Amino acid sequence: MIDKQCEQILDKYHNEKGSVISILQDMQESFGYIREDVINWFAERLNIPSSNFFGVTTFYAQFYLKPRGKNIITACCGTACHVKGSGPIISKIRKELKLPAGETTSSDGKFTVESVACVGACSIAPVFIANKKVFGKMTSEKAAEMLKEIDKGKGV
Repeated sequence: MIDKQCEQILDKYHNEKGSVISILQDMQESFGYIREDVINWFAERLNIPSSNFFGVTTFYAQFYLKPRGKNIITACCGTACHVKGSGPIISKIRKELKLPAGETTSSDGKFTVESVACVGACSIAPVFIANKKVFGKMTSEKAAEMLKEIDKGKGV
C-alpha cells in the first residue's frame, strides 16, 4: 500500500526540480503526517539525501513528524491570551485528555493540542480554535464543555 501511494506522488513530481515541498505536502495528505520510511523511500528513488526532506520538514510548521489527532485544538499563547489566562486553560485541557508531558496527541488519537504564538484575535482573548472554529473569551469551564461536545461526536 505504501508503494502505491508513493508511486502516485512520485509520478506527479518525478521530472520537476525543486519539488521537495510539494512531495512533502502530498505525503502528509496521503499518510496524515511525514513518515520516516516514506521519506527514505523518496530519497532513494529521487537520489536526494533524506536529510534534505527532514530539513524542510522541521523548518516549516505545516509539517508533522507524528500522527495528529482527529480533532485539533489550537491554543493562542500570545501576550493578550497569556495575560487573560490561556496557560491554566491549556493545562486543564491537557489534564482532561491525560496528555503526558511533551506529547501533543492523546493516546486514543482523538485529540491534538497545540500552542501558537498568536492567532490575531486579541480582543476576544483568551482564544482557542477547535477544528477550525474560533472560541473567544475561553474559560476552563467552556473548555471542558467544548471537549465533551467534540468527544460526543457533535463537533464544535
